[in-house]
Amino acid sequence: MNRRLLAAGIVVVLLLAGVGGAFVAGTGPFQAESGDSDRSEFPTGTAEATESGTANTEGAAGSAVGAASTPPFTFTVDAIEECGQTCRDVTSTLTNQQNSTAEDVTVYTRIYAGNSTDGDVVWEGSEDVGTLEVGGSYTTTRRVDLSFGDAFAIERAGGWITVRTTVETADRAVSLTDQRKVA
Repeated sequence: MNRRLLAAGIVVVLLLAGVGGAFVAGTGPFQAESGDSDRSEFPTGTAEATESGTANTEGAAGSAVGAASTPPFTFTVDAIEECGQTCRDVTSTLTNQQNSTAEDVTVYTRIYAGNSTDGDVVWEGSEDVGTLEVGGSYTTTRRVDLSFGDAFAIERAGGWITVRTTVETADRAVSLTDQRKVA
């Protein structure tokens, strides 16, 4: 009888350890929804963040946009609403500041744990915008739902995240980088 009880206890401990590991890693039924795109398909323009969290951008052709000139796009976070312990509904707006219409616009966003893009990717998503007229804006709300493992990675990074947004159009790609303390 003692051997059966010991074997059953070992099986229960191993099962709980496996479920706990899946919970922390965010796999299986505990996996959070990330984005719609494969990580290898994310385009990148070049960008360099400044201390204030704004970005100096450089187009795909390689011509630098100076600090005194207007960036081709602005990307602002308008609202963040809690939808769960590791879930936020984020409303953001993209504005075309160019002197021409932007066509075939797609916005790609990656969120990294920590103060740089060297950390773990904890969320990614993309949004097809289409055509954006001169001075036109596009506002959308996306659900950022993290696994507990991703939330733990942010906690280990001191509560900091880096948001890298790439705006890809028919003729250029521009990336904006921003750091935020969220926990």
